[in-house]
Amino acid sequence: MNGEFPKEPLQDIELSLLLEAVYRVTGHDFRAYTTATIRRRVLHAVAEEGLGSISALQARTLHDPAAMQRLRETLAINVTEMFRDPTFFRALREQVLPLLRTHPFVRVWHAGCSTGEEVYSLAILLHEAGLLSRSRLYATDMHAPALQQARQGIYPLDKLAAHAENYALSGGQAEFRDYFTQQYGHARVKAFLRQPIIWGQHNLATDSSFNEFHLILCRNVMIYFTRPLQDHVQALLWESLMPFGVLGLGHHESLDFSPQAVRFEPLNLAEKLYRRVG
Repeated sequence: MNGEFPKEPLQDIELSLLLEAVYRVTGHDFRAYTTATIRRRVLHAVAEEGLGSISALQARTLHDPAAMQRLRETLAINVTEMFRDPTFFRALREQVLPLLRTHPFVRVWHAGCSTGEEVYSLAILLHEAGLLSRSRLYATDMHAPALQQARQGIYPLDKLAAHAENYALSGGQAEFRDYFTQQYGHARVKAFLRQPIIWGQHNLATDSSFNEFHLILCRNVMIYFTRPLQDHVQALLWESLMPFGVLGLGHHESLDFSPQAVRFEPLNLAEKLYRRVG
């Protein structure tokens, strides 16, 4: 058998086969996510299941739907908070909302919305600018449990102080707690902020555009993607924007060296805000 071993390390082969199995069974495509991120989460799942290898995890998930669901939830990346990166939301207040005000009706897409904190943050901005009553927010993620939590708008009360600090740093001047009802150690976003939001499952890797939007936020999602998948998603976002619509990315993301770069102009490079021109 000497000289007949696979050219790839065995663990890389196991990982590739597992991700292919996840895609074929669930339709959720993690195959183009960065290897280091996915490997770390898969090995965590191997340990949590009490198994000895990625191949053993594949065997279990293929024959145990509950195990596949646990793996799916482990692979999903849900890290967020209200008014995350306050300077970004300040830039939205000062530079983007005045542009949105020129439209009779505003459509917003928050792609990769996770558990919804940043979607509600934007709803608060639109409310304070007098735009919420003529806005529709579409918030999507491929992770159903995260969407369910987002739809409910219920968060731990002990996180409200940190969220309120972010809100103040973003330029907010109202009493932040007034946007919630509080009971039994939890805070729920008030109904008037939840009402204009449509929640739905959408996979950026495999699903297509479904509307034209004046503003798209896709923040801290593509940092987990390989370069080809980033290019694919950026093309999808460009296609989904109205002419002169605005795209917001995360602080560690960029359109630099993307085929789509020539189709955008920088609106605020520091905050990764771009305007469609092509």
